[in-house]
Amino acid sequence: MQNTKARTNIYALLSRVLLQELDEGMLQTIRNDENILDFFPTLKEWSFFVELGNKELLEEYLNPDFVNLSLLHLIPYETFYTREDQKIETGGANPVTDIYSAYNFMVDYEAARTISADHIGVELEFMHHLVEAEIKALEDNDMEAAKALRGIEMEFLNKHLLKWAPMYLVNVKYEARTPLYYDAADMALEFLLSDNEYLASELGA
Repeated sequence: MQNTKARTNIYALLSRVLLQELDEGMLQTIRNDENILDFFPTLKEWSFFVELGNKELLEEYLNPDFVNLSLLHLIPYETFYTREDQKIETGGANPVTDIYSAYNFMVDYEAARTISADHIGVELEFMHHLVEAEIKALEDNDMEAAKALRGIEMEFLNKHLLKWAPMYLVNVKYEARTPLYYDAADMALEFLLSDNEYLASELGA
């Protein structure tokens, strides 16, 4: 159970950091939590992170970097990487739409400010949603449901995130101008691969 709770927390953190710009509250949470900071080793040592206040750090460095990585130079959508014409599928034909509906996951496009359901931050949030359901099953001592959910998590990783997110994340590492997004991309890359291995071992796949 402890491992599953750690997994859901990591998915939630990665989703939040990669989905939209940080606000002062989220940045302060990162500053105050040593467990979170351990995931951001380069950020922790960055002189501006140590010396500047939240507002200045966000406005002058972190948020411009997010805009550069997610809106201007790189495209954080699955269909851009998986369709031959590199078009983003914004309608019902998006490959993640059916699986989201099947597991009662609703995308709040306005809050997320994404144009499509296959944004990396939304796909990570869906994984968080599935792991939360797994935790509920474990708390209810429903091992069959927990195992089924692990199977769904592994299937989603292999059919969706692992097919394209590594390419995007490697590009983020290369293009990042701040340690926050360099570390987040590095962490996401490592975690997605290790979580897939963990699920495979749990399921005996």
